[in-house]
Amino acid sequence: MESGLMTIFLNTLVDVLPITLLILGFQLVVLRRPIPQLKKVLIGAVYVVLGLALFLMGLEKALFPLGTLMAEQLADPVFLGIEEGASPRWTDFYWVYIFAACIGFATTIAEPSLIAVAIKADEVSSGGISKLGLRITVAVGVSLALTLGTFRIVTGTPLYLYILGGYLIVILQTIFAPKEMIPLAYDSGGVTTSTVTVPIVAALGLGLSQAIPGRNAAVDGFGLIAFASVFPIISVLGYAQLAAFKRKYIKSKKGKE
Repeated sequence: MESGLMTIFLNTLVDVLPITLLILGFQLVVLRRPIPQLKKVLIGAVYVVLGLALFLMGLEKALFPLGTLMAEQLADPVFLGIEEGASPRWTDFYWVYIFAACIGFATTIAEPSLIAVAIKADEVSSGGISKLGLRITVAVGVSLALTLGTFRIVTGTPLYLYILGGYLIVILQTIFAPKEMIPLAYDSGGVTTSTVTVPIVAALGLGLSQAIPGRNAAVDGFGLIAFASVFPIISVLGYAQLAAFKRKYIKSKKGKE
């Protein structure tokens, strides 16, 4: 355990070294200024490296195994009630879809990157964009994305059909959605694929593809993260369109009165 943590710590240190040298180089060579609050910067750097090492250790020891185990158990023929030798139908995996929807919503709500974006969006809009509202909207998008993504793995249908369809919807929404919401919607799609969501989603996809006969982990196990990037954009743009339609409806109703 200790040797594993030390190895991860050293590897993390090596990974962080290039960006550290880059910042120091620009500060000392290009800007030619001393590093302000050097002591705090050094302490912060130690916290960053240690935090990353502990996080990676947690992924290896807990999150990846847990996601894989849950997918394997939910896709087990005994749990599904499938007789020996019988071929499962896509409807037999409804617990997989429910779990994917719930885990997508829960991980997105807890995503630090999304929380940061929601806070800034609330500040910039002077409260016009609710922090909780944005987080829930994005979480619903990811929930739907993982449900559809696990359905794709179960049925074995090509990934590109879903991604092309998703981006086609995004393009059409972008044309008609309120312009001030478009950049935020696209950013919301990016921040969902971050610290908390990616490890669990990746483990879920790989575990499910390994548990279903005829699926290839390398081909079918990946792709859920792509779903988690597209569908939040759709949900945020859809929310913006509904809000704009509601405002127009209320305004026109008042005008008639």
